[in-house]
Amino acid sequence: MGIKLGGIDMPHGLCLAPMAGYTDRAMRLVCRGYGVEHSVTEMVSAKAVVYGDRKTFALAKILPDEGPVSVQIFGSEPEIMAEAAHILTNTMESMPPVAIDINMGCPVNKIFGNGEGSALMKNPELIERITRAVSSAISIPTTVKIRAGINKSSINAIECALAAEEGGASLICIHGRTREQMYGGLADREIIKNVKSTLHIPLIANGDIVDGASALTMLRDTGADGIAVGRGAVGNPFIFSEILCALDGREFTPPSLAQRVEVALLQLRTAVEDKGERIAIPEARKQIALYLRAFHGAARIRAEINRATAYTEVEAALRSALSED
Repeated sequence: MGIKLGGIDMPHGLCLAPMAGYTDRAMRLVCRGYGVEHSVTEMVSAKAVVYGDRKTFALAKILPDEGPVSVQIFGSEPEIMAEAAHILTNTMESMPPVAIDINMGCPVNKIFGNGEGSALMKNPELIERITRAVSSAISIPTTVKIRAGINKSSINAIECALAAEEGGASLICIHGRTREQMYGGLADREIIKNVKSTLHIPLIANGDIVDGASALTMLRDTGADGIAVGRGAVGNPFIFSEILCALDGREFTPPSLAQRVEVALLQLRTAVEDKGERIAIPEARKQIALYLRAFHGAARIRAEINRATAYTEVEAALRSALSED
């Protein structure tokens, strides 16, 4: 266990998985505070980078206080992917990424239908060409995110992972579900284990990691070099502290309601600073409400947050939970 990615040491291989609409700087920052060793941005369109889209560059922006962060790109044309990777590593005004991650696992219809994301797993030869083009265009590592396969009758994660390795990938992350499963069912750890046994580069395991116990069993069952937590970290950055405690054999003390409220507000303030209230408040609602999961008054507070249009209104709703606790 433990990974080196370029010049970055990840002693526990503990990563925040990329999630569109979630892993903005605000989420990455709070997760860093609880033990994340490496984060990946929301995926950005390679074509949009090449065409100079300002919103895309905002998604890819990294600041020094976040720690090591990779930028994830998606697309299907090797030349465009390579040019986007070069732009993101050489011309960004913000902190440069520690790696370029290639999305070959996104299952959503819009991406898949364009032949991007997990659709690339239909063509391992194209996976090799894209990875080779990107890795040849940049001086930092190239990493790749895949799934188990397209569906249960086309499980080809090993073939795709080997193609990415042959193309120059420094690390593979695999989500143990097929594209057909989307986010339902269970991640197949046997597939992850089989991929790990064939590679000569580090493997990160992803899927169904929701607490310290599931992190330990994922590592034990797959032999992976590290883990990436996705949905389990939404509204719950404390999961990384819990995982570190489990890895070290220490007891984990769950956060109090007051702690959860303060971290939720920190995440929201950071998002507002980056994007302004008009954008940040609606985007953050789904995450902020989850900080209050299992709290008996959560339904009322969620309703208030959903109506809020200003930071002060969200803050008042969250702090009202403390008076009911």
